[in-house]
Amino acid sequence: MKMSARAKRMDRRHSKAKKGGSLNLVSLMDIFTILVFFLLVNSSDVEVLPNAKEIQLPESIAEEKAKETVVILIGDTDIIVQGTPVAKVDDVMQQSGNSIPELKAALLRQNDRVLRRTAEDDVANREVTIMGDRDIPYRLLKKVMATCTDSDYGRISLAVLQKSSDQLGELAANR
Repeated sequence: MKMSARAKRMDRRHSKAKKGGSLNLVSLMDIFTILVFFLLVNSSDVEVLPNAKEIQLPESIAEEKAKETVVILIGDTDIIVQGTPVAKVDDVMQQSGNSIPELKAALLRQNDRVLRRTAEDDVANREVTIMGDRDIPYRLLKKVMATCTDSDYGRISLAVLQKSSDQLGELAANR
């Protein structure tokens, strides 16, 4: 039996559909290469500070971004340096004087770390970041800061939540 033109056309169309589609790998590789370069370029601008749920940072309109420094976290119960607990807050509050020996020892150990190889000789460029709840007593913060200066750290930064200038204007208007 002879096939009509329509049947031949349908037969050709069905045979093409059975072959399956092809992927152009060159285009996909170009897209992924651009994506990798984008992520590499944009990931170097961010410094992530450790996040503690029990600490509520004060708000500020600070313009500077956080740098890679030694981080001191003042929690409800512990003082932590680079993720390692070094002293209990209750014990520190009962001590007399402005220095915390355990914190000083931990900070001096951090002096040898790779973090601040550029500031090994220059005490004024050694930097530490203090993260503490907005409700910590000033006396405790003063002791921690005094210990930092005793441990040859010339720059002390306080971690804050960045607040936009619009929010600051609203806050001033409400007062």
